[in-house]
Amino acid sequence: MRYARLFNKVRICRHGLMVFNPNDAYVGRSLDLYGEFTEAEIELLGRIAEDGAVVVDVGACIGTHTIPLARAVGPTGTVYAFEPQRLLFQTLCANLALNSITNVFAHQAALGDQPGVLFAQSVDPRCHTNFAGLSLRSSSPGEPMSVITLDGLELERLHLVKIDVEGMEHTVIEGAVKMIARCRPVLYVENDRNDRSDELIACIARQGYRMFWHTPMLYNPENFMKCEENVFGEIAALNLLCLPEDGRWVPEDFADVEGFSPEPVRVPRTRIRQPRAKEIRVPTPIGPMRFSLPTTEDDDEETSP
Repeated sequence: MRYARLFNKVRICRHGLMVFNPNDAYVGRSLDLYGEFTEAEIELLGRIAEDGAVVVDVGACIGTHTIPLARAVGPTGTVYAFEPQRLLFQTLCANLALNSITNVFAHQAALGDQPGVLFAQSVDPRCHTNFAGLSLRSSSPGEPMSVITLDGLELERLHLVKIDVEGMEHTVIEGAVKMIARCRPVLYVENDRNDRSDELIACIARQGYRMFWHTPMLYNPENFMKCEENVFGEIAALNLLCLPEDGRWVPEDFADVEGFSPEPVRVPRTRIRQPRAKEIRVPTPIGPMRFSLPTTEDDDEETSP
């Protein structure tokens, strides 16, 4: 029997065993060289996702964020992971199984502003590209996949939503306005499309949220593999940390969206050149900073998601 040329690798990484495609220009390459991917994002989200929290990971890819989030929320917490692309979803499930993760519900679906169907273009996994950066289409050709809304999940509790869906972040939020209004979760949203940034910021502002830039570099000098070669140069992610205006705290050292514009330079495949600005970090005035989970009246009565 003849088998197709193998392309996936398995490696011990910072957050456990990971299956990945080294042909992937960013996620796979970073795991292959550094044993991690955008660790600064994971570190920040881990401070927010406390024990017992309910988290939704929209655009979970192969689980680089899903797995540490699942560990952060613990056995009494839950992570709902959504990845529409078939091969990425299969790899996500493989990584969850390899790491014996049992508190994640993985779904091969996209989230949007209304239920429907979108199409993902077929790409040879043996070619070199940004597999996580492929946008979905409204018509064929391509593999069809279901689109649902976050409101349609009817979750009783929700503390954190991470959204990375290649320019369609605003549609995810528009399909979640009821749940956002009821649960007031922290939102962590990629905002790296210049032509859609204003629309996304306006959409989040309508939900009653303050926004702060978080722009971590892709290369971490203290990476898990202790690799000193920086293959990503000055490339960074460009994200929004979004907090309810009626929340109990404001991060002092984060750059407010209204008071700071990174003016990013475009680079290939949806990544942003790091702005020359003051360091954006989480302050730690009294020991490690912990984020207060938003609560609702139902939280006092519910003990599990």
